[in-house]
Amino acid sequence: MNETHHHGADLHWIMTRVWSFLKKNLVLVIAFIAAAVTTIFVPIDREYIGYFDFKTLSCLFCVLAVVCALKNINFFYVLAKKIVILFKNAKICVLMLVYITFIGSMLIANDMALLTFLPLGYLVLESTGKKKYMAFTFIMQNIAANLGGMLTPFGNPQNLYLYTKFEIPNNEFMAIMLPPFLLAIALITLCCLIFVRSEPLSVADEHVPVNRKRAVLYLLLFALSIAIVFRGIPYWVGLIVIPAVLIFADRRALKMVDYPLLFTFVFFFIFSGNMARIEGVRNLFSMLLGKSTLVFSILSCQVISNVPSAILLSQFTDNYRELLLGVNIGGVGTLISSLASLITFREYVKHGSGKKRYPLYYILLFSAFNFAFLIILTLFMLIL
Repeated sequence: MNETHHHGADLHWIMTRVWSFLKKNLVLVIAFIAAAVTTIFVPIDREYIGYFDFKTLSCLFCVLAVVCALKNINFFYVLAKKIVILFKNAKICVLMLVYITFIGSMLIANDMALLTFLPLGYLVLESTGKKKYMAFTFIMQNIAANLGGMLTPFGNPQNLYLYTKFEIPNNEFMAIMLPPFLLAIALITLCCLIFVRSEPLSVADEHVPVNRKRAVLYLLLFALSIAIVFRGIPYWVGLIVIPAVLIFADRRALKMVDYPLLFTFVFFFIFSGNMARIEGVRNLFSMLLGKSTLVFSILSCQVISNVPSAILLSQFTDNYRELLLGVNIGGVGTLISSLASLITFREYVKHGSGKKRYPLYYILLFSAFNFAFLIILTLFMLIL
């Protein structure tokens, strides 16, 4: 009897862990199912190896590992806190939190920027009694993360993929993304100035230690990651050097890497590669992208998110300029248009009030701001 009870408890523990993992990594599960379904139509063969963009996966792994190491020594937290302490005003403070996320997404990718700076936004607003601005601040941080990352090849995972696949020259990449990037900054700034009042703030200046030697070491590794992304150094160098250093300096950072995100890419590569080999799909997508790559890629993001849209649609068009613009602008809109938006929603529910109506209030506010940004940016690029 006791043994039966013991087995029952074990089974319950396993099921709880599995369910928790599935809930947390819904996009990964969907990607796996999508890839598995397409193998029915395109049986596994030698061509599958050609689907994988190993450079994108390696660069993503290197950047994520170094960012985790920097996060473990409170580097970003202390940096952001210092900036916030300088400005003792609610309007400027919210603006700074949003700007930090905006700049952060250009350097450490959009989802990492949110995981780093959303908790800081919550801490600042809660400790200063300004939780009424939490939903607005989170939504603006989310939009800033999705649109801030568009300027650099490593700012968004879909950028890294398209930049590598089409071998877009650095200057051309920045030139393509600069107009919507500048408009995004202007719109975000305007929203913060209009919707947040100039109320006095005081933030507790607690001392959080940072290991300076480690900070220097990790920043050097970060510079190496960036050099790899910009094609200055072969990607296999980073794949050897970064894990080798982190095994001794911070093994935890290697465990903390978002492996589900990397596997999501792997499954989407399989899904996209197979879709490109199904003739009916190929003809339909080629026709739709031929009409307007920009509009179709933006719409695609709203339904299947921006990273899978980039991987899938790149199989059917060579118009990388419009595809790049579409999968970046398309990151705002619905709650599923970007993985980063789901991260923000999860953080809001975690930190928000226990009242049931709060998630609904957040979703309505989120949709209003996101679709406003989506419409303005789309019209701007169509006119341009």
